[in-house]
Amino acid sequence: MKIAGIIVTLCTVCTSFTLAQSTQKEMLTTPQKTAGVYYAYPALDIVKQKNAPKGYQPFYISHFGRHGSRYLINDEDYKWILDLLEDAGNQNALTPLGLDVYQRVRKVWQEAEGRGGDLSPLGVRQQRGIAERMFRLYPNVFTNSATLSARSTLVVRCILSMDAFCERLKELNPKLKTNREASNKYMGYLNFHTPEAIAFRSEKNTWKKQLDSFQQKIINPNRLVASLFKDGDFVNQKVKKESLMWGFYWLASDMQNMETKISFYDLFQLQELFDIWQCINAKEYINNASNSFNNNIMYKNAKPVLKNIILSADEVITKKGKGATLRFAHDGNMMPLLAALRLKNCYGDTDNIDEIYKVWSNYKVAPMGANLQIVFYKKTTSDDVIVKFLLNEVETTIPELSSNITPYYRWKDVKAYYQQILDK
Repeated sequence: MKIAGIIVTLCTVCTSFTLAQSTQKEMLTTPQKTAGVYYAYPALDIVKQKNAPKGYQPFYISHFGRHGSRYLINDEDYKWILDLLEDAGNQNALTPLGLDVYQRVRKVWQEAEGRGGDLSPLGVRQQRGIAERMFRLYPNVFTNSATLSARSTLVVRCILSMDAFCERLKELNPKLKTNREASNKYMGYLNFHTPEAIAFRSEKNTWKKQLDSFQQKIINPNRLVASLFKDGDFVNQKVKKESLMWGFYWLASDMQNMETKISFYDLFQLQELFDIWQCINAKEYINNASNSFNNNIMYKNAKPVLKNIILSADEVITKKGKGATLRFAHDGNMMPLLAALRLKNCYGDTDNIDEIYKVWSNYKVAPMGANLQIVFYKKTTSDDVIVKFLLNEVETTIPELSSNITPYYRWKDVKAYYQQILDK
């Protein structure tokens, strides 16, 4: 092996080891992160930015965001647990902890009933906060002459996220005009999935078998179930113990996105949370990121939106305009886009299911309210355009693309790099 190859391999191993250590430490200190894509967008102050090269000023922002915090996807995700606990209580099958948890779930249901899949009040606040910080950081982009375009998928939580974001911008500058739309016309790039991707996710005898085997190896619900139910036979007659553990995991994960201040993390040991998260993380990695498991096909889901990003930016540059293009969609759209963009820590590869968490973490890529911002700069005396990338409002890089002004890149180099990806 050549010396350069040895260095690259060692760097890859060291990076994976560092990421693994970082991920495990974060999980131990912040169990909310084991919620993965249910991890609530962290409350931020304005993150310090590296100054642009002298003479360059921002004039345009290309944005892609996931909707803000939401409730569990269906009312039934709450109700079946509540009904089971109520039934067990009536049959004197609950432990003291089980009775306490039953009362907690009843309180949660008061807020959650009828709101399955809805944007939560926290989700509204997240979008308003992201919009305000964007406005404060880049006031030159949001002057009276700015042209703003906002597009959303047809899902109500995305539409309301777009509305909350745009309303905050409007409050900060009442003269701003934003064209907002949620239409089938834009679904072809906001929420696109290739036939190959859809077929792959449906396969039963390939990745699903491997994931099932992995789950059976590391998931053990017996301790948790025994802590809640005096009668193990009662549970066995009603539901699989594994299903009950998963149900409480989802419930515990989503509480951070609700207004009701109740936690269920005391039901779990940290290792149990970490192991459940590993299973979810692996499934989303295989289904939405690009990697050896799926033969690197998932980034192709992002090709239409990547084309839209390039075309929209070039149109503003050509017309010498200013403003922003705002897009609102889902985690299943965010993950392949970030993989296609080859942003740092968004496309790591492994063919070992036990090691996925060492190269890719869903809560880092697509928490509730996740957002990508590509900020464009230019000089008044030149046509040269440079850009920088922010993932969840923090500057990031494209490791495979060299630049002497990192984290800034010349737009012509970025376009050429991404055109190669589009041509694959």
